Order: sequence, then structure tokens, then C-alpha cells
Amino acid sequence: MSNEAITKVGYVGMGIMGAPMAANLMKAGYELIVWNRTADKANPLADAGATVADTPADVGAKGAQVIFTNVTDTPDVEAVLFGEDGIAEGAAAGTVVIDNSTINPVEAQRFAKQLAEKGIEFLDAPVSGGDVGAQNGTLSIMVGGKEAVFERCRPLFEAMGRSITWLGEAGMGQTCKACNQIAVSLNLLGVCEAMALAKQSGLDLNKMTQVLSGGAAGSWQIENLGPKIAARDFNPGFMVDLVLKDLNIVAQTARSLKIPLSGTALAEGYFRSVQADGDGRLGTQAMAQVLEKLAQFRFGED
Repeated sequence: MSNEAITKVGYVGMGIMGAPMAANLMKAGYELIVWNRTADKANPLADAGATVADTPADVGAKGAQVIFTNVTDTPDVEAVLFGEDGIAEGAAAGTVVIDNSTINPVEAQRFAKQLAEKGIEFLDAPVSGGDVGAQNGTLSIMVGGKEAVFERCRPLFEAMGRSITWLGEAGMGQTCKACNQIAVSLNLLGVCEAMALAKQSGLDLNKMTQVLSGGAAGSWQIENLGPKIAARDFNPGFMVDLVLKDLNIVAQTARSLKIPLSGTALAEGYFRSVQADGDGRLGTQAMAQVLEKLAQFRFGED
């Protein structure tokens, strides 16, 4: 691993999370090279001074010392790493690849081994905090991989997040993210049920969420998504389709470890109901729509 100062960084994946995370790296003073499958999504960063690569391989060929990836699922990460014109083709030995996607922990370990064969370091570094955290640079970042590589890249993480934790070998970041998605999903289910009870009782929803946010029931979910549910704002910060992808990873991991996760399965069922209604691209707070159907009311209406 090189001890050369990191000045040039690549970012692959300009989605809801990736684009603002990449922007924060540029705000922190790093020279930025970006690539996205849909090229025009890179235009705002290009207008701000980033270089746009032709392919993922070109990100490394243009000299990025560290390359972040943030794409939808495990096969997508594999494609941008090892597919035709993938990062592994263009990155020099000593390059660090950091994956901010949420993927299968076992596959993250495999990617680390494959890249190591080419002299490329790998950190799995999924994030939590939603689009708001990505925009504000306040994400929680959970990292697996070599500790020395993590420490070298810490200033990059600090440009994007507030809570940054090294958790152990490759795959441990993704394992922690699976734990995060269990807690987030069950917490959101609790928020939706509390708000349903408040709604049907005639309790002011905004006052209720303010009170709960300040006590033992306080959480990111009720503070950030409670007001959106009250206003029936289901625009995505993190989509139902994506949390279902994550919960599938959770289920695979739980089966391999022979752990029953009955509560998580219940939350997944609520999300599946939203998806079945054709609303998978709404925000996760659209879980509240299921309770609306069951109790025959609508949030946001008197």
C-alpha cells in the first residue's frame, strides 16, 4: 500500500447517495473523477469541476488513487469491478477500491480477494443516514478491510460522514449494515403503528412525533420520517425497492447462520405489500400506506 498523499479520487455511481457523497469529497479539496452508467447524471459534478470518465476502467486510468463505488446490488458491484471495462482493468497496483454499496458480506470478501490478486486494496464501507446524511456529510460509515488501509483513507470518510468505524476484516462493514437494516426496518414499523394509533385517536401527529423524538422512543426514523408520514410525503430518500434488496441480503445471511428473524420478516412483508401495489420507488416511509389500507384512513387528511 502506497503512503503517497491522496489527492485524486474516483467515484462510480451517481445515484441518490453517490452524487452528494462525491460532491462532499470535491468540497473537501480532492480532485474528482466520476462515472455513471447514465452519463447525464454526472453533469452537475462535471459543471462543478469534476472529470467525467468514459468507463469504470477509465477512472483508474485517469489516475484515481482511491475509487469509490456506490451502485444498486451485488451483481452491479461485480460488474463495475470485474466486468468489461471494469475498475480492475484500469486501476494500478496500490489503488484502493472502497465500496459504499450495500451488498452480500460473503461476496464482499470474495471481491477483496480478487482485487488483492491484482495488488488492489479493498474496503467495504456501506453507509447509513439516507439522502439527508449524504448531502450534509453526516453519514454513519461502517468499514471492513485492512485497518492500515482504513486509517490511510480516514480523511476521505471524514469528508462524507460523522460516525466512522472500522469493524474488522473485509465483509464486516456489510455485516454491520445488515444489522442496521434490521433495526431501521423494525423501528420504522413501530413509528408507522404509533402514528396509526395517533391518527385514529385524533392526536396531532406532528406534536406526537415531537414528543416521542425527545424521549426514549426517539430515533432517526421518527424524527425524519414521522413528519413526512404525517404530511403523506412519500418521496424517496431511500426507496422501498432498495430496502427490500437489503432485507433479502439479511435473510440470506440469517439462513446461513440459522438465526430466526421473525420481526424482520414482518417488516419485509409490509414493504412487499407496498411494492406489490406498484410503489416500490417510493420512500421507505410508504410502509405507512399498508396501515392506511388496513385501517381505512389516510395520513395528511383531517
